[in-house]
Amino acid sequence: LPSIFIGQSAPAISTETLGSFEGVGAGDLNAGEVSLVNFWASWCPPCRAEHPVLLELQEQGMTIYGVNIKDDAAQAIKYINDDGNPFAGIAFDPQGRTAIDWGVTAPPETFIVDGDGTILFRYAGPLVGSDYLQRFLPALEQAQSN
Repeated sequence: LPSIFIGQSAPAISTETLGSFEGVGAGDLNAGEVSLVNFWASWCPPCRAEHPVLLELQEQGMTIYGVNIKDDAAQAIKYINDDGNPFAGIAFDPQGRTAIDWGVTAPPETFIVDGDGTILFRYAGPLVGSDYLQRFLPALEQAQSN
């Protein structure tokens, strides 16, 4: 689904942090490099399905910021501790306000953001399967080549 935010500056992200994990700072999305913003929750099976892909992207050098939405903090912390942390920073958004500001309908959703904080692409659903390979990866490669 297209997003009205494509080509616009990324909305603010919750400054609340998840446990002792690094948060997401105001300047993180305009630090000069392409990054991803991933909305997720520990109770979300598709989020769990895409988690290995996020870890792989991180290993390849991609900067990913996570926004944990409508979740129990203890469950979210356990999930990251058990399954690995692909995120450079995690914002905790228990009420889902940041998700609303970004137009997120349900997790997982992932946004490609360029180095000046402009949203380039929105991907609704888990980063797995042929749609991920045919739509998301080419958009990411294009963003990184610009």
